Amino acid sequence: MGGRHHPHAYGATTVTVSPARSDTRSLIRTGPAMIRVLLVDDQELLRRGFRMILEVEPDLEVVAEAADGLEALEQAHRHHPDVILMDIRMPNLDGLEATRQVMAERAGEVRVLILTTFDLNEYVYEALRSGASGFLLKDAPAESLIAGIRVVADGEALLAPSITRRLIEEFARGGGPAAPPPGLDELTPRELDVFKQVARGLSNAEIASELIVSETTVKTHVARMLMKLGLRDRVQAVVLAYEAGIVTPGAEA
Repeated sequence: MGGRHHPHAYGATTVTVSPARSDTRSLIRTGPAMIRVLLVDDQELLRRGFRMILEVEPDLEVVAEAADGLEALEQAHRHHPDVILMDIRMPNLDGLEATRQVMAERAGEVRVLILTTFDLNEYVYEALRSGASGFLLKDAPAESLIAGIRVVADGEALLAPSITRRLIEEFARGGGPAAPPPGLDELTPRELDVFKQVARGLSNAEIASELIVSETTVKTHVARMLMKLGLRDRVQAVVLAYEAGIVTPGAEA
């Protein structure tokens, strides 16, 4: 999208997503437009560090900061950021509920990247269900932070393999599958195959190798699969696949 290619952040997989609904059009970038960022974390020193990293980039602008979820909602409404870096553990209103509310109000206009640490397994699934487009580790290198913001601003998803494994573990502890999602019967056999591989956490290159097709073909199948299922990005596809029992924990797709 927009002709830009960005490095994967800390091994995360990304996919270019064709708009599934008209409300995603504002996320599609056609040039090097400025990306407006809202920083949300209750640690002032951490916010200051992020700001220093981001503001030296010519295409990134920190438009506001927030110390908790309530302030994040106010600042999002006032400044209309493209990407929100959202901490989870905060006073007054945590990052999960703030993500739910901001996505309910501004879905299609903003992307949320969750700031997390390795010890937050219990929050991963809820964050994805809340509408987050991916995760960034708080101790990730500056290059990963910058690349991650650009990736989701371009309408892609950022999902590290470690996050996918935790998501699978969460479903392994959960109940039975939900009803098949609308649009599932519209998928071609090959699109269904790709859907299952995405749910396993495979990258486009890995799926291409598994199915013996080109990576460009895989990208096309992924985009069509997302459109038919009405999904925003790859993260939602992983969640849906396990919720609906399309794949099950421990099973090979």
